[in-house]
Amino acid sequence: MAATIEFKDAVGKVYFNGGMTEDGKLIRKSKTYRNIARHASAENLYNALEQLAQLSEYPFIGAEKVETSFVME
Repeated sequence: MAATIEFKDAVGKVYFNGGMTEDGKLIRKSKTYRNIARHASAENLYNALEQLAQLSEYPFIGAEKVETSFVME
């Protein structure tokens, strides 16, 4: 019984600085972009998400790729 992992999908999340709370904590806002290619290089993905972030009124603070997979028998 060998289990396998099968790629389902990936999304790119862009994080923005939304200001500070009264307690001095960062308000982090995000935007999710779906249908990211499985084999997108880190550099290409970062550059694309950074360019999309420039369309926002909030300052860009980072990005991440989130992958979802099936674990199957």
